[in-house]
Amino acid sequence: MNNTGTNEPKKSTKMFVNGVLILTISNILVKTIGLLFKIPLHAYLGDEGMGYFNAAYTIYTWFYMISTAGLPVAMSVLVSKSRAKGNFNQVKKILRLSLWLFFIIGSVGMLILALGSGLFASLIKVDRANLCILAIAPTLFFVCLTSAYRGYFQGHQIMWPTAVSQLIESVGKLVLGILFASWSISRGDPLHVTAAYTILGITIGVFCGMVFIWITKLLYNTDAVNAEYALPDSYTMPTERTKTLLRELVVIAIPVTLSSSVMSLANLVDLVVVSRRLQDSGLSEAAAAALYGNYTTLAVPLFNLPPVLVYPIGYSLVPMLSALIVQKDAGRLQRTMNSSLKVAAILSIPCAVGMAALAEPILLMIFGNKNGSAATAAPLLATLAISSFLVSMLAITNSVLQAHKKEVLPLISMLTGAAAKIVISYLLIGNPNIRMFGAPISTDICYVIVVLMNFYFCARYADLRPNLMGVFVKPLISAALCGGAAVGVYALAERFIAHQRLDTILAIAAAVVVYVLGILLTRCLAAEDFEFIPGGKKIYAILHRAHLIKG
Repeated sequence: MNNTGTNEPKKSTKMFVNGVLILTISNILVKTIGLLFKIPLHAYLGDEGMGYFNAAYTIYTWFYMISTAGLPVAMSVLVSKSRAKGNFNQVKKILRLSLWLFFIIGSVGMLILALGSGLFASLIKVDRANLCILAIAPTLFFVCLTSAYRGYFQGHQIMWPTAVSQLIESVGKLVLGILFASWSISRGDPLHVTAAYTILGITIGVFCGMVFIWITKLLYNTDAVNAEYALPDSYTMPTERTKTLLRELVVIAIPVTLSSSVMSLANLVDLVVVSRRLQDSGLSEAAAAALYGNYTTLAVPLFNLPPVLVYPIGYSLVPMLSALIVQKDAGRLQRTMNSSLKVAAILSIPCAVGMAALAEPILLMIFGNKNGSAATAAPLLATLAISSFLVSMLAITNSVLQAHKKEVLPLISMLTGAAAKIVISYLLIGNPNIRMFGAPISTDICYVIVVLMNFYFCARYADLRPNLMGVFVKPLISAALCGGAAVGVYALAERFIAHQRLDTILAIAAAVVVYVLGILLTRCLAAEDFEFIPGGKKIYAILHRAHLIKG
């Protein structure tokens, strides 16, 4: 019999929280580095060059999702369950099998992307993006092998190798990408060639991240981590047949891959729709690329920042929930799902409100206003802001459904939302009076549909029924107050200080203070929620003594 007993839930929760903390810090650093990368890159390439860069990256992202989205999740589920049963021979077998699968998938994907670079560029009607697509093709192979090791460590609830490899990739991208861009410009290369050299820096950065996590697997002693599950026959237990394990991997991976790739495909189709429909509305290829580059370089990266705080929760949630399901700990399972959702909502709602309220000041602070780019992107970002909250909810609900072996259900949600997004984008972007606004509007509608469907599936199949007042209403009230504070403080600072960056920082600081006070005064957090917050016990003790926390 497994000896996890009474100590395992506490230890598992601690590993979950530590994993979330590590990945959160890593993701914040990665996104910060990404923004630091975009600022000089935008200065080098301009909106037009960024259009070529982002067009290639959008195509790559779809291939990346197809190649890597499902297998790491499937690996983490199977590794976690095998560890919970004490079958470490099977854990090793799962890794070997996954590495071979990723090797084949990465090789095929790389060849398709490289050999079809011209065709892909022609399809999206951005012919000059072909060199960028060719430069990023090897990245697909490297990231596939990296993902195998990340799935292995995720199944052990060991998140730091993933975090460090992501940081190495980001630093490599920042340093090498900027160096290559600067060198290309000094040669007098055209913008599309400079964009390709920049992407080559990304490829080398990903290669370095792969080498790191491979070396980590060779050196790191996972046997010590497995000791909590160790049985006398832990390393001699019979394993399932290769065919059986392969089938289990595929059954989990394919729906996850399809659900993830659907949205990437929708974004890819969106790229085609945006470029073609902007040209249909009367713009030239260069002008359409510039407008798309402005949107994807300034608005989209900021929209992607709030979910960074939530993705680690979803990433760490799958193996933890999978283990709890195996252990048949229904009570802890429910508390974990509900608290994770509440913490995710509390983190993401104010970010969305604040981003909508201070869209232009934030863009001006980060990117400046070269050729009016911030002023152009600001209303697009404000429109897109709600989706940053919705994507955060999507991350949690997808993880819940995946852990309950309902991987097909997020696919259904994604297909429905993606179809709506494509149709609405096509109808709106071709209208000369709407144009680029059609992109964020269609994205918002898409994620509203997806999230509502996911919540329905979670309620029906995972018995996840969150308290609406605690999870959504109270954080929303607090966020509305913080948004009002942000606008008011910015207006006052702009009048009396008149220093753009300082004005924005003061407004954000005021918003944070008001939001925290709102969360405390509305008693949004309960005692059990602090189990899933780094340093939660100490924070709870302080707040409880001050009578600011219930429970």
